[in-house]
Amino acid sequence: MPILPIDTGRYGSPEMRKIFDEENRLQKMLDVEAALAWAHSQVGNIPETDAKKIIQKASTKHVKLERVKEIENEIRHDVMALVRALAEVCGSSGEYVHLGATSSDMLDTATALQLKEAVNIIENRLNELESVLLERAEKHKMSITMGRSHGQHALPTTFGFKSAVWTREVARTIQRLQDCKGRLLAGKMSGAVGTQAGLGPKALKIQELVMERLGICAADISTQIVQRDRYAELTCVLAILASTLDNIASEIRELQRPEIAEAFEAFEQKKQVGSSTMPHKRNPMISERICGLAKLLRSLVSPALDNIPTWHERDLTQSSCERFVIPEECILIDYMLILMIKVLKGLQVDEARMRKNMDITQGRMMSEAVMLKLAKKGLGRQKAHELTRQLAIKSHNEQREFKDVLAENSTIKQLLSAKEIETVMEPQNYLGTVPKQIENVIKKTKKERKARGLAE
Repeated sequence: MPILPIDTGRYGSPEMRKIFDEENRLQKMLDVEAALAWAHSQVGNIPETDAKKIIQKASTKHVKLERVKEIENEIRHDVMALVRALAEVCGSSGEYVHLGATSSDMLDTATALQLKEAVNIIENRLNELESVLLERAEKHKMSITMGRSHGQHALPTTFGFKSAVWTREVARTIQRLQDCKGRLLAGKMSGAVGTQAGLGPKALKIQELVMERLGICAADISTQIVQRDRYAELTCVLAILASTLDNIASEIRELQRPEIAEAFEAFEQKKQVGSSTMPHKRNPMISERICGLAKLLRSLVSPALDNIPTWHERDLTQSSCERFVIPEECILIDYMLILMIKVLKGLQVDEARMRKNMDITQGRMMSEAVMLKLAKKGLGRQKAHELTRQLAIKSHNEQREFKDVLAENSTIKQLLSAKEIETVMEPQNYLGTVPKQIENVIKKTKKERKARGLAE
């Protein structure tokens, strides 16, 4: 009976869940057994006819999951259950199944095969997310909005600038994942405690052949298990990515508040329901889901790091833990990426409201621009700061336009003309290098995408 949201199909894409289902896991382990038999035949350890028979039967078409479970219930060993089930369908060739190998050779190499497929899906999602953010950065390059610090109005910026910042954050995760892959996607065929003694004098060649056939690299050296720093690194990378998605989703949630109302998740007005009791509600539910799942992703870092220590050459403390961690982190981050892409593609940006919100502080957001203008006019930076601060407080206390308070001050009248005050109070004139920075981000990101073989 399905229990968790992943099991019920509520969370996770079909393609990612398929990678970690029992049937596919069994097939990956059978693939490793087949590759081992083939490698033995290539170095003359077993007859080619027997290797071909094992390869032919190493499929879930012949080795049924139900039969493997039946044997496991009897002997209490999952890998040996698979070995026996495969040997059963191979006839006399079954004597060569699992020759010289240990359970972890199958388990860890099969995990590498699963992760190869999973990381490929995650990379594709990241490429799409990066593309969507690039489009947002270009589209809203000059969509002026209120920049905020401490939740307070600070200085003008643009929504395109926000998107460009997010673009590079995602780009860095793509780089991290690419760097991680070479260390992560490693299998092994090293036998008990890693000495390869059971595989014979041609053990290193057998390991090389197995990994070449499977399309992954061989661990440089391992004990009876592949060392878990590899998996922990992936978990850390995915946790960073989850926090990036959390960051973007949190901003969207804030911007959707009625008090701000600058950006909104798409809402299907004909059918979508925002609340079971408040018909007017339009909640940022997808962004909230992303933020919620990010908590879960980050919580997986600790057990992943705890899986690195092992007693001597191996124990089983990693096994039970990573049966949860590895599928969960891949399924959830994939799902979060799908959600984030959906939100950003359908995001509704209200530029008029952005400009209206900038008027809330009656122009006081331009105080830095005024201060620096006065400093350039010879007042001095510190005196200009104090004068502008006092006038900003006066504007706030009297609820008057900042430019009007400025215009009536005797010191400012001596230094700035009415036209200069109007000019310095225009937010569009105080965007600094925003357009250029966005252009640089777009150019750099497109260059990186081209290097990855993607269209601009």
